[in-house]
Amino acid sequence: MSNIRYRCRLVLIAPDIENAAERARIVGDALKGGDVATVIVPGYGRSDDEFQQHAEVLVPVIQAAGAAALILNDSRVAGRAKADGLHIDGPFAELADAVEKFRPKLIVGAGRVSDRHQALEVGEIDPDYVFFGKIGGDIKPEPHPKNLALGEWWASMVSIPCIVMGGTDPASVLAIAETGAEFAALSAAVFAEPDRAAIVVAEANALLDEKAPRFE
Repeated sequence: MSNIRYRCRLVLIAPDIENAAERARIVGDALKGGDVATVIVPGYGRSDDEFQQHAEVLVPVIQAAGAAALILNDSRVAGRAKADGLHIDGPFAELADAVEKFRPKLIVGAGRVSDRHQALEVGEIDPDYVFFGKIGGDIKPEPHPKNLALGEWWASMVSIPCIVMGGTDPASVLAIAETGAEFAALSAAVFAEPDRAAIVVAEANALLDEKAPRFE
């Protein structure tokens, strides 16, 4: 485990489960499987109050496992739930505003970056990371080729870390690691069968331990 920091690490996107306690239990189980750098928590269209209730249950579970808890797009919920940061999936103006207001107290990441032009614009804002792909975009076994290409281009050129959205096959993390990206995001790959979530996280980590290139 000593070399985890020197290879691509996992990021999980919390699944959409109606019951907050059940959602926290399933995420907590997944985190027992091994190293996860970050868990991004979307609201999935819930009201502010419901989203806050979910976040207040989830965030402590995520943090207790040693991962950073990031709230999607809602700084108020992030503050009230004592999350580690924000994943901003919205317009660049919102990202710039969040970077200005909340860094360095909170992590602020840029989501849903879909081409090189956008990536360079986002880079000017200097977020803590850039996310290639979209939440919910994991609909095939492999990562989207465009996201892999963006990750490889970015990682070779820019010092801001990047996350690339994986596919429904947990082994898709290896293709991401091979781009030089610092983080591989999984959601359906881990949570489609909640009872196996910890096993999948363990298997993905074992694959990265064995085969992922090491950072210098």
